[in-house]
Amino acid sequence: MRIIITEHARKRLKDLRQDKISTNDIITAARGIPGRIPTATRFRGFFAKSGRMFDIVAKDIENGRLVITIIGK
Repeated sequence: MRIIITEHARKRLKDLRQDKISTNDIITAARGIPGRIPTATRFRGFFAKSGRMFDIVAKDIENGRLVITIIGK
């Protein structure tokens, strides 16, 4: 499945709260969500390789899975 990360989400990765969360961590988390996501939904409890916990907001579109934002813990 193709994972599309919005510019907003990429910008948030530069914030201190999302420090040490990489693009690869986001792609792995988004691919790990089973089923279809028809509306934007928050998924909680993912861990980056650095050990930082984060949530993602994603939804499925025609071209793949769109990651709207990342929320670091």
